[in-house]
Amino acid sequence: VQLQASGGGLVQPGGSLRLSCAASGFTLDDYAIAWIRQAPGKEREGVSCISTINDKTYYADSVKGRFTMSIDNAKNTVYLQMNSLEREDTAVYYCAKEEGNYCLKEYDLWGQGTLVTVSS
Repeated sequence: VQLQASGGGLVQPGGSLRLSCAASGFTLDDYAIAWIRQAPGKEREGVSCISTINDKTYYADSVKGRFTMSIDNAKNTVYLQMNSLEREDTAVYYCAKEEGNYCLKEYDLWGQGTLVTVSS
């Protein structure tokens, strides 16, 4: 049972990246899945969370309108499309599985993290 995050990299301000989080050993659709980030010297911040049981996706105010989270059940993968990136988005991004199918910040499985650097 694991989550594999990928897609990070170096991007200029205003650019875009798409992060992926592939699940193995369980069905993503049975649980809520979140993206969390940690910037250097800062605490972890919840970025977004998708809950299929009530068909809701939640976003932090700092990323609303710029980031979009989606799920591909056929590939058992969630994505985070990040547009209009800002330097403040620089962080290690983690995907995490909730214990159930609601976004309660009760994570029981983490991916390994992927680094996003926004710099010119």
